[in-house]
Order: sequence, then structure tokens, then C-alpha cells
Amino acid sequence: MLGLGAITKKVFGTANDRKVKTVRPLVAKINALEPEFQALSDEGLIAKTEELKARVAEGESLDAVLPEAFANCREGARRALGLRAFDVQLIGGIFLHQGNIAEMKTGEGKTLVATFPAYLNALTGLGVHVVTVNDYLAKRDAEWMSKVFAKLGMRTGVVYSQQPVAEKRDAYAADVTYATNNELGFDYLRDNMCMRIEDMNQRGHYFAIVDEVDSILIDEARTPLIISGPSEDRSDLYVKVDALIPSLQPEHYVIDEKIRNATLTDDGNEFIEEKLREAGLLPEGRALYDPESTSLVHHVNQGLRAHKLFLKDQNYIVRDGEVILIDEFTGRMMVGRRLNEGLHQAIEAKENVAIKPENVTYASVTFQNYFRRYKKLAGMTGTAATEAAEFREIYNIGVVEIPTNLPIARLDEHDQVYRTAKEKLEGVLQEIRDAHAKGQPILVGTTSIEKSEELSNLLKDAGIPHNVLNARQHEQEAQIVADAGRLGAVTIATNMAGRGTDIQLGGNVEMRVLQALANDPEADPEATRARIEAEVADEKAKVKDAGGLFVLATERHESRRIDNQLRGRSGRQGDPGRSVFFLSLEDDLMRIFGSERLEKVLSTLGMKDGEAIVHPWVNKSLEKAQAKVEARNFDIRKELLKYDNVMNDQRRVIFDQRLEIMEADDLSEIIDDMRHQVVDDLIDLHMPPKSYSEQWDMEGLRAQVREKLGFDTPAEAWGEEDGVDQEVVRERLIEASDALMVEKQAQFGEATLRNLEKQVLLETIDRKWREHLLTLDHLRSAVRFRGYAQKDPLNEYKSEGFLLFEKMLNSLREDVSRYLSRIRPLSEEEQREMMRQIALQQQSLAVAEANQGEAPEPLVAGFDETDPATWGSPGRNDPCPCGSGKKFKHCHGSVL
Repeated sequence: MLGLGAITKKVFGTANDRKVKTVRPLVAKINALEPEFQALSDEGLIAKTEELKARVAEGESLDAVLPEAFANCREGARRALGLRAFDVQLIGGIFLHQGNIAEMKTGEGKTLVATFPAYLNALTGLGVHVVTVNDYLAKRDAEWMSKVFAKLGMRTGVVYSQQPVAEKRDAYAADVTYATNNELGFDYLRDNMCMRIEDMNQRGHYFAIVDEVDSILIDEARTPLIISGPSEDRSDLYVKVDALIPSLQPEHYVIDEKIRNATLTDDGNEFIEEKLREAGLLPEGRALYDPESTSLVHHVNQGLRAHKLFLKDQNYIVRDGEVILIDEFTGRMMVGRRLNEGLHQAIEAKENVAIKPENVTYASVTFQNYFRRYKKLAGMTGTAATEAAEFREIYNIGVVEIPTNLPIARLDEHDQVYRTAKEKLEGVLQEIRDAHAKGQPILVGTTSIEKSEELSNLLKDAGIPHNVLNARQHEQEAQIVADAGRLGAVTIATNMAGRGTDIQLGGNVEMRVLQALANDPEADPEATRARIEAEVADEKAKVKDAGGLFVLATERHESRRIDNQLRGRSGRQGDPGRSVFFLSLEDDLMRIFGSERLEKVLSTLGMKDGEAIVHPWVNKSLEKAQAKVEARNFDIRKELLKYDNVMNDQRRVIFDQRLEIMEADDLSEIIDDMRHQVVDDLIDLHMPPKSYSEQWDMEGLRAQVREKLGFDTPAEAWGEEDGVDQEVVRERLIEASDALMVEKQAQFGEATLRNLEKQVLLETIDRKWREHLLTLDHLRSAVRFRGYAQKDPLNEYKSEGFLLFEKMLNSLREDVSRYLSRIRPLSEEEQREMMRQIALQQQSLAVAEANQGEAPEPLVAGFDETDPATWGSPGRNDPCPCGSGKKFKHCHGSVL
């Protein structure tokens, strides 16, 4: 019997159905235009693009030209690729243009769908970014779809890691730019570290279409992108704080081993404050948790964790004067890996070895805040509906499920639950044997590389040939996934593997043609294609008879979305297929999050050794457990975003200010205002308003003017005669400071001084912003403990973060004024020395260029840069095995 909700949906349709229905008249308009556009010549398609651009430039809306733009794009794709977009693909493109996430099942042609809204929005001339998850897909999609855009008279660019600067700038200048999410974020940060506007790469953030949007905007949203470098040496402070930690008694701190944290008690706070004062680290009258002590709190906390949570020869060893971490899972040394936020330095101080400077953040941004910069944001994925609430709340974009071109014929079976992991694996092996015997291709999903290898070993012992997806090489992944639909194929994959390539029954024609022509370059391409198409068609018929692709998942993930991604690999474009999940009570999800209700269900149904329980009740219980985990993870991401928003507001102010400074030719007015404000602040400090002249600190004022403004004046100019007030002194100081800058202008020349002002201002902003980011990091770790005092940590972070920002701006004014007041032209001798240094630098560069052609000596014997299997297992921060001298993550590791 149907429930009330199901009956209502049957009569009125779902909200999603109604959304899709609203755009069908637009699709009808596009279809009606098809004969007209088919009649156009190739030049006619390009001329149509120019006409549409002109109409948009004159004020016609994109919605008004949408039917013609989509009809033109469809015809361009038909001629360039031989693909005529289905109506459902047009529907997906319309919703993307409107700023939604289009949920489209695997195999429905998302790559082609993106060309429609990209082409339409590129008519504005503002540039469109199509975002992918890795360099391989960015290059592949750009190369493939550039043929479509070229037919329409538009230019396509691709941005990838370690790209030559000129090529990257040209790619961003294109009408449509394909790029990875990481490279877009890092280029945004790099642009906001430039000293000249012409050095910037990106030209704004108008419209982005994010492929695999759930992976980029949800799975990766918790990890910020960071550009960092070595900080100033603070080893002395680590050593001084470390000397105090052993004096703490057990009643002074509390250890929570579950979350690996150690905190001071109230008695501990009082005790350590006294010790810090005795050591001269904490001034009299200041408390440890005052805003000015943020950095000190951070060092104390890290020192406490180093002593009480990290044990020598268990968590780390000391070898050759270096602290080397030990992997808690494998017991192996992790050479080159370092703990962040100063914790590694605290351990080095504890072990009395050389303290290496911690990295300081130069610039950082989360994907959440980067992609919210776009005026319009859209996304595509096979699975987004389960995260629709998060997309709406964080990014203000809706999710629309796009109907499939053909009805889904896949059979989704109920989960099979075994008592133990061993029994489950036996069941999986038997299921694979049965399917393989009839030639049915099988995609086996696992949750980790280790479990993939375990299953692979079982299949080897059983004599079943199979492929295991190698997540280290995207090109290999694409090839293996392309073959996964062939007769009798068995493919083991982790949840992240194989994205970007369809599993086509009988095999992928394009991949097989490319492979055949690569093996035999002399072969006739047309004859080769015809032969392979016939072979694939014959094999596809056999695979369909065997039941289509069988997706066999060996475990459920914490997120239903990842399970749906795997399941969606089967049944593309109306093909037959089958999917089932094999589980055991020992699986992580079942063990950690399985509800008591699930255990009751299983005991009620009766569970025998070696047998699986198959029942819809089990599925519902598991889905509820997964929904709880998803909600918890959403809360974590939301909380992180609240803190990042505080920094993001300040980041926008700084980055926007930098842009204005770089665009300006004359900053003298800003520099004068800064200097005058410094004078105002000094007057208020040393000659407070409504105070008597006897209370004025004129000697202190003179000293500060010398220090911060770089000049001194005779005593009579300071207003020590009768009847002179603060305003008179202020005017005299401003006149004197202005006169000094007029003198500087005469020394340097106006143009030179204007350039110096811009350079000094930008460099000072960057230095102050880096220091501010470090302070905010320390503040964030300190405010967590305010909750014990019934204070909201987030509100504390906001208010103190704002005060720190104000303080940073005040010190910025002082530093700029101080530097410019002291700047002077070089003497002849200093100029000669500078020229000598430049000549030496040029000489060393010439030597470096002469040696550049010599290939570096690899660190690993048998190293082959085309085969990651020969690279060994370097850590991200280890030297690259190619011998370049770079870190692995910045060299060959960047392509993985």
C-alpha cells in the first residue's frame, strides 16, 4: 500500500519534476531552430557567435539569446565531434546556466553538457572557468571540447600545475578555460602576492562550472590551500618555554588521549603564568590569556603536548640530531614529515636538537570561500541530492536531478550482511566466480588500497584474471576503466578511482582506436576504426546477454553519495546492469555507527554462520546510520567555515586594497594620509585631549617623532610657548613631515618616489598580513579554551580578530611612514657595490642556464618519469626521486 507522500507525488509529481517541466518550452525553442542552424556554413556558425556577442554587449540578456546560443553550440558539437546533444543534455545545460548543480547519471555526457552554458556565458567576454579534479581531466576535456569551441569561433585554454607563465596567462585570457580546483585556488593566492598588475593571471571570477562538484566543494572543502615559507627564527622562545614544562605537576594539566590533547587546569594556568613572569616572558600586569599573549599561549600549549602526548621511541625517534616521526599504523619512520603549528619545533626543543623554523602562511583560502567569489557558480555530478542542504546553505546553489536519456534498467539488490569479514570475502569470491563464468564484466568496489590488494590476492589464488586500478596514474586509470565493460573483465577499484571515463559495455571504441593506432602507426585510421567498432558491437551484445555490468561493493562508505557513485557506474544509457553491497558486522561503518536497532533487526531475522541476511529493514537502518555521519561531517565543515569567514572578510579587504594600490599611478595622497594619521595618534598618546600642559609628555613625543617620522625640530617648534594647544603642535608636525617628503621628492625625482611608495606599501602590507595570519592561527588555538569560562569561542575569535586587524593596520601606517621618511638615494660607492652584486648574480644565472640542459642524476635506480612504479614511495615533502632537488609534491608528485 502506498503512503500519503507517494500518492501525492504520483498525482502532482515531485518538486524536481516540476522544475524540469519549466524548462521544456526552452528546449522546444532550441529544437525548432535546429534546421536553421544546420543550414549555416562553418563560417556562418562563427558569424552567429559574433552577432550574439554584439547583442549581449548592447544589453540583451543571456536568457534572451539562450535558444540561439544553444542551437549554435549543438550544431558546432555535431560537426566537431559527431555528437548531437540529447534533449536532457540541453536541460542540464539550462540549469547550469541558471546557477544550479545538475545531477546527471554516469554516462549521460556531462562533459558535452558543460559546453552549452560555457559558450553562452563566454559571449559576455568575461571568461568562463570549467573546473575538473585533476590535470589529466583538465587537459583531456580542454583538448576534446576545444574542437567544439573552435567551430564557434571561440578560444579554449587549459591551466595545469608547473605551467610556463606566458602559457598560463594566455590560457586565462581565453573565452573558456579548463583548470583544476587546486590550480585555480593557488593562482588566486599568487595573484594577490604580485607586485604589478600585469603579473596577475586571473582576470576575474565571473562564472565557474565545477565538474565532480560534490568532491571539490564538499569532500575537499575542509582542507585550505596554503602558500607558505620559512618564518623568522623563534627557536629561543621554544627553548625557554620548554624549560618550564617539566616543572608542571600532574594536578596542573589534564590529558585526553582519545583526541590527543592536553590542557592546563586553573591551577596550572596560575602556576605557568608565574613561571613565565619569572623567565621574563610575560610582563607584569598581563595575564596569559590576554589578547597580547596569544602567541605565548600557543607555545605553552604545544610545549605541553610535546611533553605529555608525544613519547620518544613510540611516536618519534631521534636520529642524527633530527626528530623523525613514526607511523602509528605501520611502525615505519616518516622521514621528511613534520608536525605543523609549531608542534614539531616544541618536540625538537624537548629533545634538545636543532630547531628548524616552522613554516609561516603567506596566503591561504578554502575552496568554500574561493568558489563563493564567483558571480555565478554551477556544478555537475552523478550524486549531489544527498548533500543538497549543504549546497544550499553554504553556496546558495540548488540541486536539480536531470532525467536520463533512456530509462535506467539496472537492478539494485538489497545489501547482503554477513557475520564476519572472512565470511563476507568468501561470499564476494563466490559471487565473482559465478558472474565471471558467464562472461559478465564485474566492477568490485573497495574502500582502501589495502583492501583492494587483499581481494586481488584472493582472486589470484582463485585463478581469476583481473585489473586493480592504480590511483597514482590518471592515464592508467582511464585505460583500465575503459576496458572494465569488456566480456569477462574483472576490475577492482577504490572509491576515488576511474572518474572521468565511462564504462562502456563491450569496451570503449575511442580508447581502443587510439591504442591500436599507437601500436601500429602505419595502419589506416578509418579501416582500424571500422574494424574496432564492429568488434565492440559484437562484444557489447554478448555482455548485454550476460546481464551488463555487475557492480559488487565490498563495504559501505560513511557517505551515501560515494556508494551511489559506484552504483551509478552500471546501467549507463539504458544498458542492463546489476548492483549489490556485501557487508559484514566487522566493517568500520557497521562497527562504529551501526545502531542498536540494526543489531536487533539482525537477531530478529536470525543469522547463521556463512549465511547472509538480505532484507529491506537492513538497508533502511544502514541509510539512517550514514545520514547521521553525513550530518556530523556537515556540522564540522560548517563550524570550520564560520572561523574561516572571519579571516575571509579580512582577506577580501587586504586583497581588494592591494588591487587598488597596483592599479593606481599616484599613491602620494594615501601615503600623506597615513603619515598624518601617525601624527594624530602620537598627539593623542602624548598630549591627551582635555589634559593640562603639565601632563604632556613632550620628551616622549619628540623621541617618537624621531623614530616614526624621521625628523627632529627645535624646541620652539614643539609648542612649548604659552597658549599653544594640541592642534597647533599637530599642524606644525604635519608641515614638517610634509616638508621632509618634498625634500625626498627633490632627491629622487617624482616618478621614482611614486614607484618607491607603491613598492614599500605593497611589501609592508604583505609582511603585516603574513604576521597577522600567524597570530590568527595562534588565536584560534587559544580561544577554544574560552568555552570553559562560558564564553562563545567563535565570538571571542571574531572580536579579538577584529582588534588584531585594527592593530595591524595601525602598525602598517607606522611602518610605511617610518621607512619612507628614512629612505635616501644611494651614494656612488653603494651604487658600485650594488652593480657588482648584480653582475655576480647574472654570472651565477648564466652558469645555471648552461647546466640546465644536463639531466639531473636520479636518486632512485631505474627511475623512469613515465612509469610511477619506478619512483619508489617518496613522502610529499621528500626530495623528488628524479634528482631535481625539488620536493616530491612540487615535482613529479604534482601530477598524481
